[in-house]
Amino acid sequence: MSLPASLEERLTELEVRFAFLEDTVAVLNRAVSGHDRLIGDMRDEFRRLRSELGAVRSSLSHDPATEPPPPHY
Repeated sequence: MSLPASLEERLTELEVRFAFLEDTVAVLNRAVSGHDRLIGDMRDEFRRLRSELGAVRSSLSHDPATEPPPPHY
């Protein structure tokens, strides 16, 4: 059973478009996966930096209660 030429051409065109769409989806999927890993890495680095900043702040904080009284002249 043979399809009419115009119907066969339309089917071929749809198959070609579908193949390009499949390729596009695969490329976008790889890009999204890469971005997801990058965001995860950046989130971990942000948490580490936030922790380090907290440690630096606490080491630099000035607590007047722990300071010795000034000398009296």
